[in-house]
Amino acid sequence: MTERRMNLYLVLATIAIHGTMMAVNEVFFKETEFLAGIGWVYLPAGTRLLCTLLFGGAGAIGLLISGWLACYWYYFPGDIVRGAMGSLAGAVGPYLAYLVAQRWLGLRSSLTNLTPQRLLLCAVGCSAASPLLHHLWFAVHGDEHLASGLIVMFIGDLAGTLLVVYTAKWALSFLPAPKRAC
Repeated sequence: MTERRMNLYLVLATIAIHGTMMAVNEVFFKETEFLAGIGWVYLPAGTRLLCTLLFGGAGAIGLLISGWLACYWYYFPGDIVRGAMGSLAGAVGPYLAYLVAQRWLGLRSSLTNLTPQRLLLCAVGCSAASPLLHHLWFAVHGDEHLASGLIVMFIGDLAGTLLVVYTAKWALSFLPAPKRAC
């Protein structure tokens, strides 16, 4: 399989995973929204972290596409600028957190050295990066509720990320342990 084809599959997988998680979030956590798109629990933040950790740049591209589709068609219908800026913040923030983790924490792209402590640092970094980028745009755009929205988005992203990451860890515990090579 060519690298280009593999990256396409990773982008499509990210779109499917992230899109599904956005739908799940709407079903279970819609009532926890502080403002449109800013909730006390935001599960898609967890898929942002997982997809960038697992798929790197292809994951970021998939997040950009799925984020734009959600922003443009659901959260802010017809507002192409807000859709573009929301999707950029939602994709670039986690990817920057991933790159920082690689550089400053020595995180390998294989994730072989992803310890629970590093994963928690990645979760906090990702949960801070996206809300900061969103709220930079909101400040330029002149939106209200900057401080409160930033705090709620950080808490919601962190809560959603921890729920997704630890649910994934729990689900993986049911898989059989890999057999050691002789």
